[in-house]
Amino acid sequence: MPTTTVRRSRHRPAAAARTTAGSWWPDAIGASAALTMLVVVALWIHGGGVQRLGGVASALTSAGRLAGLVSADLLLVQVLLMARVPWIERTYGQDRLAHRHRLVGFTSFNLMLAHIVLITAGYAGTGHMDIVAQAWDLVATYPGMLLATAGTAALVLVVVTSIRTARRRLRYESWHLLHLYAYLGVGLSLPHELWTGADFVSSGLAQAYWWTAYGVAAGSVLAFRLGQPAWRSLYHRIVVQRIVSEGPGVVSVYLHGRNLDRLPVRAGQFFLWRFLDGPGWSRGHPYSLSAAPRRDRLRITVKATGDGSARLATLRPGTKVIIEGPYGQLVAARRRSRGVALLACGIGITPLRALLDELPPSQTVLLYRARSEADLIFRAELDEFAARRGVQVWYLLGPRPARRSWLPAGCPPDEQLLGDLVPDIERRDVYLCGPDDWMGLAESAVRRAGVPDERIHLERFAW
Repeated sequence: MPTTTVRRSRHRPAAAARTTAGSWWPDAIGASAALTMLVVVALWIHGGGVQRLGGVASALTSAGRLAGLVSADLLLVQVLLMARVPWIERTYGQDRLAHRHRLVGFTSFNLMLAHIVLITAGYAGTGHMDIVAQAWDLVATYPGMLLATAGTAALVLVVVTSIRTARRRLRYESWHLLHLYAYLGVGLSLPHELWTGADFVSSGLAQAYWWTAYGVAAGSVLAFRLGQPAWRSLYHRIVVQRIVSEGPGVVSVYLHGRNLDRLPVRAGQFFLWRFLDGPGWSRGHPYSLSAAPRRDRLRITVKATGDGSARLATLRPGTKVIIEGPYGQLVAARRRSRGVALLACGIGITPLRALLDELPPSQTVLLYRARSEADLIFRAELDEFAARRGVQVWYLLGPRPARRSWLPAGCPPDEQLLGDLVPDIERRDVYLCGPDDWMGLAESAVRRAGVPDERIHLERFAW
């Protein structure tokens, strides 16, 4: 059985937090994206797309143009999803945004392939040429097509490395660098669209729409992927203050900065961090805060799982830091009820430890899964929360069970132990953080215990 630490609080229960406002935003953003596709189709019709559907060859060409137009439009939507626009990030959160990112990206890519095939077949039919010869003629003689081919190759690389099987074979740093080639693909496709894309320049309306769409996408990238991180990093002047070992392969990085209380960050969120300590500094790494932000200090806690995380133990005080963010919705403001249950596994304790600084202690229960006592992180801090503030802390220790479960071996069935430790869990908000597979099992157990979806909060960082 797991060891337990349980203390009662003398604090008065805190009032329930308000529900996060703006729940209509996801529908509004989705409707806006759908509207752009309707505009593209309307411009295609206005440019004579329907009239060109008569013969087989012209129909293939016209359909190929429509596929290319919608693909280009979705590609720009994809760029916006990648641009880290704050209200889009806050609206969807990492889970839902990643799902839409993949859906839009693969749909755009498939339409791009359809565009290439249909256009080539249509032109070959019109010119009575062999398909292969026609494809070579398009690439070699049409303006901008060599650049478009290079852009297509870049997008193919991005899509192939985004397939789950391929992603598992890549380090995060390599995958992240390759993923940036999407910007290159978008940029290289623009000359072809302007020089040979009749539908792009067929009317003043078409030109206004496409230039506006490209301008918004480029402006968002410049403002939020480059400008905002640069400004915040320069203004707050964040540097490494000290490194503290928290356990085998786990370190906390304490960071000092100016006016950090002006950062719009809450406990539970994360930044992309770039430490200017030598080669490889340009690759950002997502690490959650492991304590609530203070006026002059931030803290992250990281387990060494790769080159980027392992090097944090060697950082020197005074190392400058570039931040991008904050991101994430694993925040206290999203809870809807007075009581809260936190379920953590391994290094997943970090954002939940930060949440403890902002949640009502007497209404909070923490279930912390680890392999052994030695693997517990923040043991002293958590015991302090239990002894002095009334947080109920339960340590669930032991190896993995033979059955699929989020609990250690030797424990009762999932729902039984969950009901024993948190009898009123169906009336609480539940926050989960840990390895992806573990979170899936814990989420299923929480749902079976009666917790509705809107009170289950988690974010998967698996890329």
